[in-house]
This record gives sequence, C-alpha cells and structure tokens, in this order.
Amino acid sequence: MKKKILISGANGQLGKTFGILSDKYSNWEWYFLTKKVFDLESKSSVSASLNHIKPDVIINCAAYTAVDQAESEIEKAMLINNTSLGWIGEYAKKNDCKIIHFSTDYVYHNSCNRPLVETGECSPKSVYGKSKLAGEKTLLSSQPDSLIIRTSWVYSPFGKNFFLTIQKLAEEREELKVVNDQIGSPTYTFDLAKSCLQIMDDHLSNNKSFPTGIFNYSNEGACSWYDFAHAILELSDKKVRLIPVSSEEFPAKAPRPAFSLMSKKKIGSLLNQPIPHWRDALKNCIDLAYSKLIRQNKRS
Repeated sequence: MKKKILISGANGQLGKTFGILSDKYSNWEWYFLTKKVFDLESKSSVSASLNHIKPDVIINCAAYTAVDQAESEIEKAMLINNTSLGWIGEYAKKNDCKIIHFSTDYVYHNSCNRPLVETGECSPKSVYGKSKLAGEKTLLSSQPDSLIIRTSWVYSPFGKNFFLTIQKLAEEREELKVVNDQIGSPTYTFDLAKSCLQIMDDHLSNNKSFPTGIFNYSNEGACSWYDFAHAILELSDKKVRLIPVSSEEFPAKAPRPAFSLMSKKKIGSLLNQPIPHWRDALKNCIDLAYSKLIRQNKRS
C-alpha cells in the first residue's frame, strides 16, 4: 500500500515546490491541500482533512508569515503558527503519523556573531518569531516524533518573496535601497524540499529511523540582504543602482534579527550530498524563473 503524504499550504511557494518534485516520488500517494480545505484557523477543518485522508506523513507548509502585520494581528498569528500545531500533533500522536514542520531563524534574534546552533538561546523579539517558537514547543509537546526545520530568507520563482520583489522593483525603478546590516543566508525552496524528500525516502523506502527534533536549514554561505539583492540583479543582468542602507534608515514595524546565520552541521549529517551555496542556488532559481517566463510567453 502506498504511503500517504499530506502537504498543507499547497498554494504557497514551498507547497508548490513539493508539488513539482512529487512527480519523482510516484510510489507515494500525494495530497496537496490549500487553506480552503485545510484551514489552520479552524480545528474542524484540520480534523476533517486528517481523518479523511489518514496520512502517514504531514508536511506542514502552511503558516502565518506576514512579519510586520503580525504585530497588529497577534491572535491570528498565534492561532495559525501555534495553536493549530496542537491539533495536528494530537492527531499524529494518536495515529503514528510523522510530521515535518517549518520554523524560522526569527526564533533566535540574539547578539551572537557565530553560526547559530539548534541548542542555542532563543529570544524572538517579533510577534511572528514568538508565535513560531511557541508553535515548536506546542508541536513537540503533542507529538515528540516531529521533525522541525528552522529556515531563513525563503525564496523561489513562486508567490511573494524577496527574490521576486527585487525582480519586480528592478523593472519599475532606477535605484533601490536595501539594508546591509542584517546577516544570514537565503533558502531556495527546491533545495529545502529536496532535502526533506531525501530524509522522508530514507525513512519510508529504506527503513531508516525518522529524525526528530529541531534542525537548521538554509543554503550555505553568508550574506546581507544588500548582498543578496546585488547578486539577484547581477545574475539577472538587470542594471539598477543599488544603495546600501542601515536598518535604522529602513524602519519596519517588526524587529528583524541582525545576525541569523545558522549552522547546518546537524542536518548535514542526514543528507547524502552537500547543501548548495546560496549563489549557486540563486543561479538555479533564476534559470527556472527564466524558463517559466519563456513558457508563459509561448502560451500567450
């Protein structure tokens, strides 16, 4: 009997990425659920989907990710990013279901200037970061056999993200201002999803034990948002004047970590190939975005 894999947040950039990669795993039965049928604001919606599908693995790609908006929507952020994980975890515990859940580098937000490890101090300053940390605790409390992946600066050719924003603004403006004092590493959804699928395949197909607990994942290397924007423009061959600014000059409603570069040593021990450098990942994303644009133009 085929193993059933449930993907929540199917319309998001990570959910869409799993949708594309799922073709390579036809030995599993895939269920891609959007908010319409798997609404993390509704316990009855979540329970109905889980009880109907009876998944073997839940990959939770759904989340509240509006970082600034969360400052004024505390209850909604906590409901989606925290409370709902209790519902999912309770089901998984009762039905021997594995969970892969995604968290964020925003849970750290401390003054450390060396790569952050999973056992390090967590001190989120934003509502978003606090809701994600609370969700980690809720999930591990309700289903200890869960895999939580903290990731950062997620982007792809789909949805809303920094990569697409820079691409769009470069078509509209002659100059762009980007902060240069926040350091981390971008995460390309295809690299993240491929790593998750390898871990799942090791468990479901090769009978390896399913890893549990918290793991960091992003592409290798370090950069600022300014560096990332510069690389996006350079590799896309877009001629726009880029101006570095401080976080103080570019205020946001929610505080951001000044340093959130994460160590990937722990998750690296589970993978059968090195995590790609962020510039190599960016090149792959641009190639995919370009080929996607060509296909769209051919159809129009």
